[in-house]
Amino acid sequence: MKKSEHSHIPEAELSHSMVHYLLTIHKLKEGKGYARVTDIAKDLGLTKGSVSTAVNNLKKRNLVTEEEDSKFLLLTDDGHNEVHRILSSRTLLFYFLRDFVGVDEETAENDACQMEHLMSPETSVKFFEFMKDLACTCERLEGKGELPENFDFKTTLDLCKFQSAEEFMESQEGDKQLSDKDTAS
Repeated sequence: MKKSEHSHIPEAELSHSMVHYLLTIHKLKEGKGYARVTDIAKDLGLTKGSVSTAVNNLKKRNLVTEEEDSKFLLLTDDGHNEVHRILSSRTLLFYFLRDFVGVDEETAENDACQMEHLMSPETSVKFFEFMKDLACTCERLEGKGELPENFDFKTTLDLCKFQSAEEFMESQEGDKQLSDKDTAS
């Protein structure tokens, strides 16, 4: 199984629910300054027992660790990289589905959430490059008559400010920076 460039995790190993645990730990740590099993259970509406089992699984994968003196959960470097990769994939998918494909915002958000962890790191990078190329070309050529007459692509995701997919991934802060009305958490 191929390993990701940005982490040591084989790409197909993370399930949708594992991703939600990682994102929740990240969100709690960013928002409250700490994440505990109790907090994760409350946030996800699950039992502490099921969260403990999942967290132990994430610890075995070297994605999560525990502070020795407090039982607070922390993302490892691999876990942190994985969160940023997933958030980047989700963001790109959301804007692609909403702005390129034309699905409504709720559908784009739900579908992006379902697909985010399935995208390989290689595809994420190529997807970023494709979207940036199209968005920045359109921005450069708008009003100059060089775009096809019926071509009306606009996105509110400013990809032109990023030099690389890696820079874009590193900028991803929270799981709610998808739509214009949401801000990073």
